[in-house]
Amino acid sequence: MTEISFKAIVLGIILAIILAAANAYLGLFAGMTVSASIPAAVISMAVLRMFRHHTILENNIVQTAASAGEALAAGVIFTLPALVMMGYWEAFNYWETTLIALSGGILGVLFTIPLRQALIVRQQLQFPEGFATAQVLTSGEKGGKAVVFLIKAALWGGVIKFFQQGLQLWGSVWEKARLLGTKGYAYIGFDISPALLAVGYIVGFNVSLVIFLGGAISWWIAIPTMVWNEGIPEGMSALDAGYALWSAKIRYIGVGAMLVGGVSALFTLRESITSAVKQGIASLGSSAVNMGDIPRTERDTPMKFVLLGILLMLFPIFAIYLANIEAIGISLIMTLVMVVAGFLFSAVAGYMAGLVGSSNNPISGITIATVLTASLILVALMGNDTLSGAAAAILIGGVVCCAAAIAGDNLQDLKAGYVVGATPWKQQVMLIVGVVASALVMAPVLTLLNTAYGFGARTPEHPDALTAPQAGLMQSVAEGVFGGNLPWDMIYIGMGIGLIVLGLDYYLEKRKSSFSMPVLALAIGIYLPFELGSTILIGGGIAALVQRILGKEDTSQSGLLFSAGLITGEALMGIILAIPIALYAGDNIFDLGVNLSDYLGFDPSILVLVFLSWILYRAAQRRETT
Repeated sequence: MTEISFKAIVLGIILAIILAAANAYLGLFAGMTVSASIPAAVISMAVLRMFRHHTILENNIVQTAASAGEALAAGVIFTLPALVMMGYWEAFNYWETTLIALSGGILGVLFTIPLRQALIVRQQLQFPEGFATAQVLTSGEKGGKAVVFLIKAALWGGVIKFFQQGLQLWGSVWEKARLLGTKGYAYIGFDISPALLAVGYIVGFNVSLVIFLGGAISWWIAIPTMVWNEGIPEGMSALDAGYALWSAKIRYIGVGAMLVGGVSALFTLRESITSAVKQGIASLGSSAVNMGDIPRTERDTPMKFVLLGILLMLFPIFAIYLANIEAIGISLIMTLVMVVAGFLFSAVAGYMAGLVGSSNNPISGITIATVLTASLILVALMGNDTLSGAAAAILIGGVVCCAAAIAGDNLQDLKAGYVVGATPWKQQVMLIVGVVASALVMAPVLTLLNTAYGFGARTPEHPDALTAPQAGLMQSVAEGVFGGNLPWDMIYIGMGIGLIVLGLDYYLEKRKSSFSMPVLALAIGIYLPFELGSTILIGGGIAALVQRILGKEDTSQSGLLFSAGLITGEALMGIILAIPIALYAGDNIFDLGVNLSDYLGFDPSILVLVFLSWILYRAAQRRETT
């Protein structure tokens, strides 16, 4: 059957670019991205049905290329915005940003080619999203109906976003904070976001509850404790005081918990990862094999091309490091650290994707371990040169993060191909095509979002700033190692919380409980603003309720598809709205200057959240996406 065709290549490239832009916005806003394979497969089936000749393998090729955009976006936004936030870059240089994304993404594909046999064929790991994508592909007759359902959801997400952030009819956050007496503190908040509701639905009730508990630790325990002990500055509102404490101290509890989670993930999977790495090294060193002697469904990219590709990618990476550090020896060491860490963590990311899926893959923990290790090495080489040293560590982390994110996506797609009978080397080629296409647009997308919204904490200049939590976390770790000014007491508290949660998760696992306590999810909750986690919890609650009503073990396919549409619609509208804001020096030309709360006497934003929850709940109960 036809596998790689002109129409499949064009559609794959278009979807890769769109999904890269959408997930860049979502990741900077909410701190997480979601797998794009299933929406890409659904759209592919609907579009290719318009042609007389189309095959399931063409649809698989399209989703393979398209999902690379989502994965590469995660690798870029989790690291490179830190360089702007710390003041090392004034803007996103096009060629530096593109080459980091391109090199890291291609290395992620190449590093995991030798691991396909070990993880997919021999160990038969589940790769849940890859398996689910294969099931969607094999039921392709529903593609036309499903894509209409997806578009309807995208319209809901986009329209709500336009009314909220374009026309400014209501606020993007509903939150209340007040002092209780002289020492008490209370806070509650919700982000009025279709995408966050959808993220909660996709990750499910378990993970969304753990994320919410992380926010509760920050805002319902840690901040009230500090207010009780220290009070708040005179003249500062309760809300501003809470954010000041969270930004300056409390979020570092999340850093500590994230470190524990990353180390724990590596330790837990040590034997399996060691086996996978050994398999990969053995494959790299094996003699050439005649491709004609291998069944089509087992033909990987030949190792000579893998080795040549890895070697070629080292040159632009070394050039970038040399241009920023201006020291040949240190740049060579940075490149060596990147290669070793990239190959190791690509194996780790690939294995974890096989266990928990790409959406739940803790790439943040992997990247923190990389940035921390690189920072310690560079301190020994460069001394306490805070800005350039921290930036160097982020540059290493950026390439490794892109490689690890693509590695998990690569193996997820290869699992889908394994189920439907695709040719591995053709998928691997299309993954590289998707990486190249999405890498070319990452710098303009980041520049647009930074100009329109800004990254980091909300300020009067950027009231709708994208939180970029992972990038801020990388910045904190790197600058803290070099500057010696990390609030280690908060980090130690976070590490202690992480160890307690690890113990609790181990206990639940031994009891064979259906509930788990992933440390990295809790750490993300601590580090994110509270209102994001609370809205994510509502989405997870809807998923649990729908499961109970429909009597299914998993959330309904209708709910997952509608959620993917909500995310896509809001993310794309966020980018569309950013264009005039960037062009008109921060002015929102759509702002009517009218807020409904002035006429209603109350803030209607919470009612919008209730309405969004209702339409998601109703959509998820549909047994067919007709």
